[in-house]
Amino acid sequence: MTAYLLEHALLPDGVASGVRLQVVDGVITDVQVPAASAPAGEPVHVPGLTMPGAANCHSHAFHRALRGRTQAERGTFWTWREQMYAVAADLTPDSYFELARETYAEMRAVGITAVGEFHYLHHQPDGTPYADPNEMGRALLAAADDAGVRIRLLDTCYLAAGFGRPPEGVQRRYSDGDAHAWAERVAALDDERVGVAIHSVRAVPPEQLATVVEAAAGRPLHVHLSEQVAENDACLAATGRTPTRLLADAGALGPRTTAVHATHLADDDVRLLGESRTRVCFCPTTERDLADGVGPSRRLHDAGAVLTLGSDSHAVIDPFEEMRAVELDERLVSRQRGHWAATELLAAATADGHASLGFDDAGVIAVGRRADLVTVDLGTVRTRGCGATPETLVFAAGGADVRPFPEETR
Repeated sequence: MTAYLLEHALLPDGVASGVRLQVVDGVITDVQVPAASAPAGEPVHVPGLTMPGAANCHSHAFHRALRGRTQAERGTFWTWREQMYAVAADLTPDSYFELARETYAEMRAVGITAVGEFHYLHHQPDGTPYADPNEMGRALLAAADDAGVRIRLLDTCYLAAGFGRPPEGVQRRYSDGDAHAWAERVAALDDERVGVAIHSVRAVPPEQLATVVEAAAGRPLHVHLSEQVAENDACLAATGRTPTRLLADAGALGPRTTAVHATHLADDDVRLLGESRTRVCFCPTTERDLADGVGPSRRLHDAGAVLTLGSDSHAVIDPFEEMRAVELDERLVSRQRGHWAATELLAAATADGHASLGFDDAGVIAVGRRADLVTVDLGTVRTRGCGATPETLVFAAGGADVRPFPEETR
Protein backbone atom coordinates (compact mmCIF):
# COMPACT_ATOMS: atom_id res chain seq x y z
CA MET A 1 0.00 0.00 0.00
CA THR A 2 1.19 3.51 -0.86
CA ALA A 3 -0.44 6.71 0.36
CA TYR A 4 -0.29 9.99 -1.57
CA LEU A 5 -1.20 13.53 -0.64
CA LEU A 6 -2.20 15.29 -3.85
CA GLU A 7 -1.93 19.06 -3.87
CA HIS A 8 -4.80 19.16 -6.39
CA ALA A 9 -6.69 16.38 -8.15
CA LEU A 10 -9.26 16.12 -10.93
CA LEU A 11 -12.07 14.08 -9.37
CA PRO A 12 -15.39 13.07 -10.95
CA ASP A 13 -17.13 16.14 -9.53
CA GLY A 14 -14.35 18.64 -10.24
CA VAL A 15 -10.95 19.71 -8.96
CA ALA A 16 -10.29 19.28 -5.23
CA SER A 17 -7.28 20.27 -3.12
CA GLY A 18 -5.52 18.30 -0.40
CA VAL A 19 -6.68 14.90 -1.63
CA ARG A 20 -5.34 11.83 0.14
CA LEU A 21 -5.11 8.75 -2.05
CA GLN A 22 -4.38 5.17 -1.12
CA VAL A 23 -3.17 2.69 -3.74
CA VAL A 24 -2.75 -1.06 -3.39
CA ASP A 25 -1.28 -3.11 -6.27
CA GLY A 26 -1.98 -0.30 -8.73
CA VAL A 27 -5.64 0.12 -7.74
CA ILE A 28 -7.11 3.07 -5.83
CA THR A 29 -8.52 1.81 -2.52
CA ASP A 30 -9.33 5.07 -0.74
CA VAL A 31 -9.94 8.73 -1.66
CA GLN A 32 -10.32 11.32 1.08
CA VAL A 33 -11.49 14.86 0.28
CA PRO A 34 -10.32 16.83 2.11
CA ALA A 35 -7.67 14.64 3.68
CA ALA A 36 -8.80 13.41 7.07
CA SER A 37 -6.99 10.76 9.06
CA ALA A 38 -3.67 9.72 7.58
CA PRO A 39 -3.36 6.13 6.32
CA ALA A 40 -0.54 4.08 7.72
CA GLY A 41 2.86 5.41 6.66
CA GLU A 42 4.00 8.83 5.57
CA PRO A 43 2.17 9.88 2.38
CA VAL A 44 4.07 10.83 -0.74
CA HIS A 45 3.42 14.51 -1.47
CA VAL A 46 2.49 15.16 -5.10
CA PRO A 47 2.55 18.84 -6.15
CA GLY A 48 0.59 20.10 -9.13
CA LEU A 49 -2.74 18.96 -10.54
CA THR A 50 -3.12 15.17 -10.77
CA MET A 51 -5.52 13.70 -13.31
CA PRO A 52 -6.26 10.31 -14.86
CA GLY A 53 -3.95 9.41 -17.70
CA ALA A 54 -5.40 10.03 -21.15
CA ALA A 55 -6.54 7.39 -23.62
CA ASN A 56 -5.34 7.78 -27.20
CA CYS A 57 -8.17 5.99 -28.97
CA HIS A 58 -6.76 6.08 -32.50
CA SER A 59 -3.14 5.45 -33.38
CA HIS A 60 -1.25 4.34 -36.47
CA ALA A 61 2.20 3.95 -34.91
CA PHE A 62 4.07 3.75 -38.20
CA HIS A 63 2.72 7.13 -39.36
CA ARG A 64 5.05 8.72 -36.81
CA ALA A 65 7.84 8.25 -39.36
CA LEU A 66 6.15 10.86 -41.58
CA ARG A 67 6.33 13.72 -39.09
CA GLY A 68 8.18 16.67 -40.61
CA ARG A 69 8.45 14.89 -43.97
CA THR A 70 5.09 15.55 -45.60
CA GLN A 71 4.80 19.32 -45.25
CA ALA A 72 6.94 20.62 -48.11
CA GLU A 73 4.33 20.62 -50.87
CA ARG A 74 0.66 21.22 -51.46
CA GLY A 75 -1.69 18.28 -51.75
CA THR A 76 -4.60 16.37 -50.25
CA PHE A 77 -5.22 13.38 -48.05
CA TRP A 78 -4.79 11.20 -51.12
CA THR A 79 -1.33 12.55 -52.01
CA TRP A 80 -0.28 12.19 -48.37
CA ARG A 81 -1.48 8.60 -48.48
CA GLU A 82 1.06 7.75 -51.18
CA GLN A 83 3.87 8.87 -48.87
CA MET A 84 2.38 6.83 -46.06
CA TYR A 85 2.24 3.76 -48.29
CA ALA A 86 5.96 4.15 -49.04
CA VAL A 87 6.73 3.88 -45.31
CA ALA A 88 4.41 0.91 -44.92
CA ALA A 89 6.16 -0.95 -47.73
CA ASP A 90 9.52 -1.03 -45.94
CA LEU A 91 8.66 -1.97 -42.37
CA THR A 92 9.77 -5.27 -40.86
CA PRO A 93 8.71 -6.71 -37.49
CA ASP A 94 11.96 -5.45 -35.95
CA SER A 95 11.79 -1.94 -37.40
CA TYR A 96 8.08 -1.73 -36.59
CA PHE A 97 8.81 -2.63 -32.97
CA GLU A 98 11.46 0.10 -32.69
CA LEU A 99 9.28 2.75 -34.32
CA ALA A 100 6.23 1.83 -32.25
CA ARG A 101 8.20 1.74 -29.02
CA GLU A 102 9.43 5.29 -29.61
CA THR A 103 5.93 6.44 -30.55
CA TYR A 104 4.38 4.93 -27.43
CA ALA A 105 7.18 6.33 -25.25
CA GLU A 106 6.32 9.80 -26.57
CA MET A 107 2.68 9.18 -25.67
CA ARG A 108 3.64 8.13 -22.16
CA ALA A 109 5.75 11.23 -21.68
CA VAL A 110 2.84 13.59 -22.47
CA GLY A 111 0.25 11.92 -20.24
CA ILE A 112 -1.23 9.09 -22.34
CA THR A 113 -1.52 5.82 -20.44
CA ALA A 114 -3.56 3.74 -22.92
CA VAL A 115 -3.60 3.48 -26.70
CA GLY A 116 -5.88 1.96 -29.30
CA GLU A 117 -3.58 0.82 -32.10
CA PHE A 118 -5.50 0.56 -35.41
CA HIS A 119 -3.35 -2.21 -36.89
CA TYR A 120 -3.57 -3.33 -40.50
CA LEU A 121 0.08 -3.85 -41.52
CA HIS A 122 -0.15 -7.62 -41.15
CA HIS A 123 1.95 -9.46 -43.74
CA GLN A 124 5.18 -9.43 -45.73
CA PRO A 125 5.53 -6.91 -48.60
CA ASP A 126 4.21 -9.38 -51.21
CA GLY A 127 1.23 -10.29 -49.02
CA THR A 128 2.65 -13.61 -47.84
CA PRO A 129 2.04 -14.21 -44.13
CA TYR A 130 5.03 -14.35 -41.82
CA ALA A 131 5.84 -17.73 -40.24
CA ASP A 132 3.80 -16.38 -37.35
CA PRO A 133 0.92 -14.64 -39.17
CA ASN A 134 0.56 -12.26 -36.22
CA GLU A 135 4.22 -11.30 -35.93
CA MET A 136 3.60 -7.62 -36.72
CA GLY A 137 0.79 -7.43 -34.16
CA ARG A 138 2.96 -9.06 -31.52
CA ALA A 139 5.65 -6.47 -32.22
CA LEU A 140 3.16 -3.73 -31.37
CA LEU A 141 2.09 -5.46 -28.16
CA ALA A 142 5.72 -5.80 -27.10
CA ALA A 143 6.45 -2.17 -27.97
CA ALA A 144 3.62 -0.96 -25.76
CA ASP A 145 4.83 -3.15 -22.91
CA ASP A 146 8.32 -1.70 -23.20
CA ALA A 147 7.01 1.88 -23.25
CA GLY A 148 4.68 1.34 -20.30
CA VAL A 149 1.46 2.07 -22.19
CA ARG A 150 -1.62 -0.12 -21.94
CA ILE A 151 -2.66 -1.21 -25.42
CA ARG A 152 -5.80 -2.34 -27.19
CA LEU A 153 -4.56 -3.85 -30.45
CA LEU A 154 -7.39 -3.15 -32.88
CA ASP A 155 -6.66 -5.82 -35.46
CA THR A 156 -8.05 -4.39 -38.68
CA CYS A 157 -9.84 -6.12 -41.54
CA TYR A 158 -8.65 -4.55 -44.81
CA LEU A 159 -9.56 -6.48 -47.98
CA ALA A 160 -10.01 -4.07 -50.88
CA ALA A 161 -8.56 -0.97 -52.53
CA GLY A 162 -12.07 0.38 -52.97
CA PHE A 163 -15.54 -0.78 -53.94
CA GLY A 164 -15.09 -3.71 -56.31
CA ARG A 165 -11.29 -3.32 -56.44
CA PRO A 166 -8.78 -5.89 -55.14
CA PRO A 167 -5.82 -4.76 -52.99
CA GLU A 168 -3.18 -2.81 -54.89
CA GLY A 169 0.54 -2.41 -54.23
CA VAL A 170 1.39 -2.20 -50.54
CA GLN A 171 -2.23 -2.98 -49.67
CA ARG A 172 -1.33 -6.63 -50.27
CA ARG A 173 0.36 -6.47 -46.87
CA TYR A 174 -2.96 -5.55 -45.31
CA SER A 175 -5.25 -8.22 -46.74
CA ASP A 176 -6.06 -11.70 -45.42
CA GLY A 177 -8.07 -12.49 -48.56
CA ASP A 178 -11.50 -12.44 -46.99
CA ALA A 179 -13.13 -11.69 -43.68
CA HIS A 180 -13.28 -15.32 -42.57
CA ALA A 181 -9.50 -15.72 -43.03
CA TRP A 182 -8.98 -12.45 -41.19
CA ALA A 183 -11.14 -13.67 -38.28
CA GLU A 184 -9.23 -16.96 -38.08
CA ARG A 185 -5.90 -15.11 -37.88
CA VAL A 186 -7.21 -12.80 -35.16
CA ALA A 187 -8.52 -15.76 -33.16
CA ALA A 188 -5.06 -17.36 -33.36
CA LEU A 189 -3.54 -14.26 -31.77
CA ASP A 190 -5.37 -15.32 -28.58
CA ASP A 191 -4.56 -12.25 -26.46
CA GLU A 192 -7.08 -10.50 -24.23
CA ARG A 193 -5.66 -7.13 -25.33
CA VAL A 194 -6.95 -7.61 -28.89
CA GLY A 195 -9.98 -5.77 -30.25
CA VAL A 196 -11.06 -5.52 -33.88
CA ALA A 197 -11.58 -2.92 -36.55
CA ILE A 198 -13.13 -2.41 -39.96
CA HIS A 199 -10.68 -0.25 -41.85
CA SER A 200 -13.46 1.53 -43.74
CA VAL A 201 -16.49 0.69 -45.84
CA ARG A 202 -14.34 1.05 -48.95
CA ALA A 203 -11.84 -1.56 -47.67
CA VAL A 204 -14.27 -4.27 -46.53
CA PRO A 205 -16.89 -5.41 -49.07
CA PRO A 206 -20.46 -4.83 -47.82
CA GLU A 207 -21.30 -8.54 -47.82
CA GLN A 208 -18.34 -9.24 -45.49
CA LEU A 209 -19.03 -6.55 -42.88
CA ALA A 210 -21.26 -8.87 -40.86
CA THR A 211 -18.40 -11.35 -40.43
CA VAL A 212 -16.26 -8.67 -38.81
CA VAL A 213 -19.13 -7.57 -36.60
CA GLU A 214 -19.63 -11.16 -35.47
CA ALA A 215 -15.92 -11.52 -34.67
CA ALA A 216 -16.13 -8.35 -32.58
CA ALA A 217 -18.70 -9.79 -30.17
CA GLY A 218 -17.77 -8.69 -26.65
CA ARG A 219 -14.82 -6.63 -27.85
CA PRO A 220 -14.31 -3.03 -28.96
CA LEU A 221 -14.97 -2.46 -32.66
CA HIS A 222 -13.48 0.61 -34.35
CA VAL A 223 -13.92 1.89 -37.91
CA HIS A 224 -12.77 4.83 -40.04
CA LEU A 225 -15.94 6.67 -41.06
CA SER A 226 -16.51 9.42 -43.62
CA GLU A 227 -13.09 11.01 -43.27
CA GLN A 228 -13.25 12.09 -46.91
CA VAL A 229 -16.05 13.30 -49.17
CA ALA A 230 -14.69 10.98 -51.87
CA GLU A 231 -15.37 8.00 -49.59
CA ASN A 232 -18.99 9.07 -49.19
CA ASP A 233 -19.42 9.59 -52.93
CA ALA A 234 -17.95 6.18 -53.77
CA CYS A 235 -20.14 4.45 -51.19
CA LEU A 236 -23.29 6.12 -52.48
CA ALA A 237 -22.40 5.20 -56.05
CA ALA A 238 -21.67 1.56 -55.19
CA THR A 239 -24.39 0.83 -52.63
CA GLY A 240 -26.92 3.67 -52.71
CA ARG A 241 -26.23 4.25 -49.01
CA THR A 242 -23.97 6.47 -46.93
CA PRO A 243 -21.12 4.76 -45.06
CA THR A 244 -22.97 5.28 -41.77
CA ARG A 245 -26.16 3.70 -43.11
CA LEU A 246 -24.15 0.80 -44.55
CA LEU A 247 -22.58 0.15 -41.14
CA ALA A 248 -25.94 0.46 -39.41
CA ASP A 249 -27.49 -2.08 -41.79
CA ALA A 250 -24.60 -4.48 -41.03
CA GLY A 251 -25.23 -4.19 -37.28
CA ALA A 252 -21.91 -2.44 -36.73
CA LEU A 253 -23.10 0.56 -34.70
CA GLY A 254 -23.58 0.62 -30.94
CA PRO A 255 -21.90 1.47 -27.62
CA ARG A 256 -18.98 -0.91 -28.21
CA THR A 257 -18.26 0.70 -31.59
CA THR A 258 -16.11 3.77 -32.16
CA ALA A 259 -16.41 5.65 -35.45
CA VAL A 260 -13.14 7.42 -36.16
CA HIS A 261 -13.24 10.91 -37.74
CA ALA A 262 -16.98 11.05 -38.60
CA THR A 263 -16.21 14.27 -40.45
CA HIS A 264 -18.58 14.47 -43.42
CA LEU A 265 -21.99 13.35 -42.20
CA ALA A 266 -25.55 13.80 -43.40
CA ASP A 267 -28.25 14.61 -40.85
CA ASP A 268 -29.45 11.00 -40.90
CA ASP A 269 -25.88 9.80 -40.22
CA VAL A 270 -25.73 11.97 -37.10
CA ARG A 271 -29.06 10.55 -35.98
CA LEU A 272 -27.96 6.95 -36.53
CA LEU A 273 -24.73 7.42 -34.60
CA GLY A 274 -26.48 9.23 -31.77
CA GLU A 275 -29.44 6.90 -31.35
CA SER A 276 -27.13 3.86 -31.30
CA ARG A 277 -24.87 5.52 -28.70
CA THR A 278 -21.89 4.86 -30.94
CA ARG A 279 -18.68 6.53 -29.81
CA VAL A 280 -16.96 8.97 -32.17
CA CYS A 281 -13.21 9.49 -32.08
CA PHE A 282 -12.08 12.90 -33.30
CA CYS A 283 -8.40 13.39 -34.16
CA PRO A 284 -8.18 17.16 -34.68
CA THR A 285 -4.42 17.49 -35.10
CA THR A 286 -4.47 14.93 -37.90
CA GLU A 287 -7.72 16.14 -39.44
CA ARG A 288 -6.27 19.63 -39.80
CA ASP A 289 -2.87 18.33 -40.96
CA LEU A 290 -4.51 16.33 -43.77
CA ALA A 291 -7.05 19.05 -44.59
CA ASP A 292 -9.86 16.60 -43.87
CA GLY A 293 -12.31 19.15 -42.53
CA VAL A 294 -14.06 19.76 -39.21
CA GLY A 295 -16.58 17.19 -38.01
CA PRO A 296 -19.84 18.03 -36.20
CA SER A 297 -18.62 17.15 -32.73
CA ARG A 298 -21.27 18.98 -30.74
CA ARG A 299 -24.15 17.88 -32.96
CA LEU A 300 -23.04 14.28 -32.53
CA HIS A 301 -22.82 14.68 -28.77
CA ASP A 302 -26.24 16.29 -28.56
CA ALA A 303 -27.67 13.45 -30.66
CA GLY A 304 -26.35 10.87 -28.17
CA ALA A 305 -22.93 9.88 -29.51
CA VAL A 306 -19.98 9.85 -27.07
CA LEU A 307 -16.83 11.82 -27.92
CA THR A 308 -13.34 10.32 -27.61
CA LEU A 309 -9.97 11.52 -28.92
CA GLY A 310 -6.96 10.18 -30.81
CA SER A 311 -3.72 11.37 -32.38
CA ASP A 312 -4.03 9.16 -35.50
CA SER A 313 -1.03 10.01 -37.72
CA HIS A 314 1.00 11.54 -34.88
CA ALA A 315 1.75 14.81 -36.62
CA VAL A 316 1.29 15.91 -33.01
CA ILE A 317 1.14 13.73 -29.91
CA ASP A 318 -0.42 15.82 -27.17
CA PRO A 319 -3.80 14.97 -25.59
CA PHE A 320 -4.24 18.54 -24.34
CA GLU A 321 -3.92 19.86 -27.88
CA GLU A 322 -6.52 17.37 -29.10
CA MET A 323 -8.93 18.41 -26.34
CA ARG A 324 -8.79 22.12 -26.97
CA ALA A 325 -8.77 21.70 -30.74
CA VAL A 326 -12.27 20.20 -30.62
CA GLU A 327 -13.59 23.43 -29.11
CA LEU A 328 -11.38 25.77 -31.16
CA ASP A 329 -12.34 24.10 -34.44
CA GLU A 330 -16.02 24.52 -33.57
CA ARG A 331 -15.32 28.21 -32.95
CA LEU A 332 -13.74 28.61 -36.38
CA VAL A 333 -16.71 26.99 -38.10
CA SER A 334 -19.44 28.74 -36.10
CA ARG A 335 -17.69 32.01 -35.19
CA GLN A 336 -18.97 31.48 -31.64
CA ARG A 337 -17.25 30.39 -28.41
CA GLY A 338 -18.20 27.94 -25.71
CA HIS A 339 -19.38 24.79 -27.48
CA TRP A 340 -17.60 22.38 -25.14
CA ALA A 341 -16.97 22.73 -21.41
CA ALA A 342 -13.48 21.84 -20.22
CA THR A 343 -14.92 19.06 -18.06
CA GLU A 344 -16.61 17.47 -21.08
CA LEU A 345 -13.37 17.49 -23.07
CA LEU A 346 -11.46 16.01 -20.13
CA ALA A 347 -14.03 13.20 -19.94
CA ALA A 348 -13.53 12.54 -23.66
CA ALA A 349 -9.77 12.26 -23.14
CA THR A 350 -10.00 10.11 -20.02
CA ALA A 351 -13.03 8.11 -18.83
CA ASP A 352 -14.86 7.94 -22.16
CA GLY A 353 -11.67 7.25 -24.05
CA HIS A 354 -10.65 4.34 -21.83
CA ALA A 355 -14.18 2.93 -22.11
CA SER A 356 -13.93 3.12 -25.91
CA LEU A 357 -10.94 0.78 -25.66
CA GLY A 358 -12.78 -1.57 -23.31
CA PHE A 359 -10.83 -0.37 -20.27
CA ASP A 360 -13.69 0.46 -17.93
CA ASP A 361 -11.39 0.18 -14.91
CA ALA A 362 -9.44 3.37 -15.71
CA GLY A 363 -9.92 7.04 -16.51
CA VAL A 364 -11.34 8.24 -13.18
CA ILE A 365 -9.77 8.95 -9.79
CA ALA A 366 -12.13 6.82 -7.70
CA VAL A 367 -12.06 3.74 -5.50
CA GLY A 368 -11.68 0.57 -7.52
CA ARG A 369 -10.10 2.26 -10.55
CA ARG A 370 -6.56 1.79 -11.76
CA ALA A 371 -4.09 4.36 -10.49
CA ASP A 372 -2.95 5.24 -14.02
CA LEU A 373 -2.36 8.86 -13.14
CA VAL A 374 -0.30 11.80 -14.35
CA THR A 375 0.40 15.20 -12.85
CA VAL A 376 0.40 18.56 -14.60
CA ASP A 377 2.96 21.06 -13.31
CA LEU A 378 1.20 24.34 -12.47
CA GLY A 379 4.43 26.34 -12.38
CA THR A 380 5.60 26.18 -15.99
CA VAL A 381 5.69 29.11 -18.42
CA ARG A 382 2.38 27.88 -19.83
CA THR A 383 0.49 27.16 -16.60
CA ARG A 384 1.90 29.62 -14.08
CA GLY A 385 -0.82 31.78 -12.58
CA CYS A 386 -3.68 29.96 -14.34
CA GLY A 387 -4.98 28.13 -11.27
CA ALA A 388 -5.86 24.52 -10.53
CA THR A 389 -8.91 24.25 -12.78
CA PRO A 390 -10.22 22.08 -15.62
CA GLU A 391 -9.85 25.11 -17.90
CA THR A 392 -6.12 25.25 -17.15
CA LEU A 393 -5.75 21.62 -18.19
CA VAL A 394 -7.62 22.04 -21.46
CA PHE A 395 -6.80 25.57 -22.58
CA ALA A 396 -3.37 26.30 -21.07
CA ALA A 397 -1.45 23.09 -20.39
CA GLY A 398 0.36 20.91 -22.88
CA GLY A 399 2.15 17.60 -22.93
CA ALA A 400 5.41 19.31 -21.94
CA ASP A 401 3.82 20.18 -18.59
CA VAL A 402 3.18 16.55 -17.62
CA ARG A 403 5.21 15.02 -14.83
CA PRO A 404 5.29 11.29 -14.05
CA PHE A 405 3.19 10.22 -11.11
CA PRO A 406 5.61 9.33 -8.27
CA GLU A 407 4.83 5.61 -8.39
CA GLU A 408 6.66 5.49 -11.71
CA THR A 409 9.89 6.89 -10.28
CA ARG A 410 10.03 5.24 -6.85
